[in-house]
Amino acid sequence: MIYRKATFNDVEDIFELVNDYAQDGIMLARSRNTLYETLRDMYVAEENGEILGVGGLHIVWEELAEVRTLAVSKKALRRHIGANIVKHLLEEGKTLGVRRVFTLTYQDKFFASLGFEVATKDNLPQKVWKECIDCPKFPHCDEIAMELYI
Repeated sequence: MIYRKATFNDVEDIFELVNDYAQDGIMLARSRNTLYETLRDMYVAEENGEILGVGGLHIVWEELAEVRTLAVSKKALRRHIGANIVKHLLEEGKTLGVRRVFTLTYQDKFFASLGFEVATKDNLPQKVWKECIDCPKFPHCDEIAMELYI
């Protein structure tokens, strides 16, 4: 398994992977435009030329970043791909000076296994909520906010 920064050639695979989960209501859909705009945020897991996982670290504010767009191919689950992607994202965050990382998720047990703790959404800056308007669940978000100090 190779873990690396995403490239333009990965966008279609990322689009399919993320939006497959979005159709199930498990994560927010991402347009191709959004994926291109946030490409520098993303790491992928690649095996034999196939993208099996993706995750992004989005800088939100001073020393604050969000783990987002985390998805692993359904055929590659239980191989620690998601955990390894998050570890790469956290290492990148450390090099940038990030001190606090949060995520909005339905997979609280997964993130808890990586050291994240449940957080109060009200403790996150308003800047975090700018994309919520595009979410079909707005304003009744049922995702769990979690954070980790690194």
